[in-house]
Amino acid sequence: MARQDQVLLLEPQHELKFRGPFSDVVNTTLKLANPTDRNVCFKVKTTAPRRYCVRPNSGVLDAGTSINVSVMLQPFDYDPNEKSKHKFMVQSMLAPPEMTDMEGVWKEAKPEELMDSKLRCVFELPAENEKTHQDPDANKMMSSNLLKSESSTLSMKSMSSTLDDGGEVKKVMEECKRLQMEAQRLREENKQIREDDGLRMRKSNVLSSSQHSSHSTVKEEGLSLRTVALIVLFFVVGVIIGKLVL
Repeated sequence: MARQDQVLLLEPQHELKFRGPFSDVVNTTLKLANPTDRNVCFKVKTTAPRRYCVRPNSGVLDAGTSINVSVMLQPFDYDPNEKSKHKFMVQSMLAPPEMTDMEGVWKEAKPEELMDSKLRCVFELPAENEKTHQDPDANKMMSSNLLKSESSTLSMKSMSSTLDDGGEVKKVMEECKRLQMEAQRLREENKQIREDDGLRMRKSNVLSSSQHSSHSTVKEEGLSLRTVALIVLFFVVGVIIGKLVL
């Protein structure tokens, strides 16, 4: 029995285009839409799995919905003779009414239940007049901070393109904002702790000085009393001795 026609709508339908240069990650998007009233299981396969990162590469597409699949070509040395070897296939099948194990469904699927669409890869190089002519030695002297900045920007673009919709982007932004607020709170708590420690140290120094001063005063008062007592004692003894002599 011949296989069924593909129920999913693919955009693009026949080829995935990747525009060079290929010294960094090159991203393209494959849109899958399910126009039916049934849920559809799908898989995205490639003949060169080590060259591509596909997110998501499988899943279940609900009836009447669509999804953007991000296909990221990893950096490589472009070889015109190799381009014909890179192909993609979108495989699909109608999901059972009560599906609990998607992998099990794929394993038990009959050949006539499977549907597939093939796409070829097209590699486009920038035109000569679009290339920036630079001295090779000057390229080597480029700032490492600039390279890191460009790499970070490309990574963020790739990450954003893998998200299915704006809701996911919003969640990521809210999480970043929450982490920034948490970091600010921790910095304020740390500052308050340092101020409290400084205040306690100052109070401790003042208390220590006060105790030392009080101790010195007590010692001086004690010394004065003993001196007066000795003077009185000598006076009394002198009076007694004077009377005995007389």
